[in-house]
Amino acid sequence: MTVDLNTKAKNTWCPGCTNFMILTAFKNALTELINEGKIKKDKVVVGAGIGCHGKIADYVNVNSIISLHGRVVPTMTGVKLGNPDLTAIAFSGDGDSYAEGMEHLVHASKRNSDIKLFVHNNQVFGLTTGQVTPTSKKGYKGKSTPGGSIEEPINPSLVMLSSGATFVARAYTGDMVFLMQVMKKAILHKGFAHLEIIQPCISFADTRDYFKEKVYQIDSNLPKNDLKWAMEKVQEMEKIPLGIFYEVDKPTFEEQL
Repeated sequence: MTVDLNTKAKNTWCPGCTNFMILTAFKNALTELINEGKIKKDKVVVGAGIGCHGKIADYVNVNSIISLHGRVVPTMTGVKLGNPDLTAIAFSGDGDSYAEGMEHLVHASKRNSDIKLFVHNNQVFGLTTGQVTPTSKKGYKGKSTPGGSIEEPINPSLVMLSSGATFVARAYTGDMVFLMQVMKKAILHKGFAHLEIIQPCISFADTRDYFKEKVYQIDSNLPKNDLKWAMEKVQEMEKIPLGIFYEVDKPTFEEQL
């Protein structure tokens, strides 16, 4: 079956932006899930926050909503509560979710809200041209830190594991096929799913060469219910692991209501 997910909106991302990889992977993931009969197109709702990532809601032909800065998680929690039959997928940026929206993110994880959050982590506020975010590397020089950031970056996956998320994964835009596969599994997960997508910003924080040499995929056959192992794995620094670190089945917020 042909699934048309294209829109007439003009794409205004920077030429060569790695957001294009996320958009393509997401469209492919939705198309496959719809054709497999696992989700229905008219039941999909995409939410987005404020930032370069937020434009993705204009580029996918499904129900969508744009939230305030940092508020996509509570917005999508409300969408799912209003109609539990919907597939609620939220997109956010590292500034949007890990700065303004961190408190919402932690509570959604704790509640196990049945929403899926895909975070475009480029380690910079790209839309406002280069300010430091909670995931920026120490020493990053941008508009808000011309002398270099003196702060250590947070580890989003570790925060999510600590907060109770039932699906925690990481992927990289340099491998769209793998990214699509992880997206599909996140969308089908029952409960709060957090997917950190390493997404270099070619305009203000071009880390493509760095991550190309650093990332690797973990063994997909490893058990996914070992929280201690997952917390240790996401903290690896010499090499950066990609894959699903943690996936367990627990009652969702909506079920318990």
